[in-house]
Amino acid sequence: MADGFAPMAFTPAIDDATRPIWDKVKRQVTPLEWRLQAPLIAAINALKKQKNAVILAHNYMTPEIFHGVGDFVGDSLALAREAARSDAAVIVQAGVHFMAETSKVLCPDKTVLIPDLRAGCSLASSITGADVRLIKQRYPGLPVVTYVNTTADVKAETDICCTSANAVQVVEHAAREWGVDRVILIPDEFLARNVARQTTVGIIAWKGRCEVHERFDRADMLELRAAYPDAQILAHPECPSEVLEEVDFAGSTAAMTDYVMRRKPRQVVLITECSMADNIACDAPETEFVRPCNLCPHMKRITLQTIHDSLLYDRYVVEIDPAIADRARLAVQRMIDMPPPATPARYDLIKARHHVDVDLI
Repeated sequence: MADGFAPMAFTPAIDDATRPIWDKVKRQVTPLEWRLQAPLIAAINALKKQKNAVILAHNYMTPEIFHGVGDFVGDSLALAREAARSDAAVIVQAGVHFMAETSKVLCPDKTVLIPDLRAGCSLASSITGADVRLIKQRYPGLPVVTYVNTTADVKAETDICCTSANAVQVVEHAAREWGVDRVILIPDEFLARNVARQTTVGIIAWKGRCEVHERFDRADMLELRAAYPDAQILAHPECPSEVLEEVDFAGSTAAMTDYVMRRKPRQVVLITECSMADNIACDAPETEFVRPCNLCPHMKRITLQTIHDSLLYDRYVVEIDPAIADRARLAVQRMIDMPPPATPARYDLIKARHHVDVDLI
């Protein structure tokens, strides 16, 4: 346990209080694990009430966090929207640092906590605000669309943000608003390449990559097809384009969740971070999940213990230079103000199989 604390006691009262959560997660969490987790869950939920706090839990959190203490759960876009309208005094970001920064940008008067300062992101660290300023000098007059997986410093140099759920929509909106036929979409190279296949707007991209999704390739998909011929394969658009060419569905984490919950496939493979399948499986017991996943080491730094300590000791407080936050807020708010689709956006797999060049910076 963090700070050398001994495990809390698993009492009959805690057993009763956490029983509904256990009933949901028991297919993904062992009884031994639960006796350690349940007291922390009860303590966290009590601290939230005391401190008027909410926990925003990303889809890549482990089930005991996602289902046990998350007040709002979902993908980056959903969590950004919840942060913007929350009336809590304290927001605890059960995710990585750029997500906490986004919450602070949208809620400058609230206390935003990140349970572990080391919870970073390979995409966020791939580009800086200075890089974006140089890109704008190289391509004057073109709008900059920045993936939300970036620091506030990068967002401050951006015209509008996007997520994988609305990247195509935002790119086409930016091209119309600026009256151009090319858009800068940074920093995820694979997302940019996959978006380019979905639109007639030209894409200028940066060579940033998600360390979880870049490890999947076509050979993995072919092996899965051979081993599980009846499985539906769903992939995240941060994967290489060769992966999307071989799957049955491509979309954001919200879109993948929607696919499973609506269609209820007998067997499914999620080509994304491991905890995603565990969390959906808690709500979809009739579906068998094949798990050829990759763990995000940054997301896994967020644990029940670090969340508990974050609330108890008010650590670690996220601070952003107000001048940077004000500029970043414009880009994030423009994304939030985009009308949401009726259903989570999916990537057209016919278009996904047609190569389209991007200009890689």
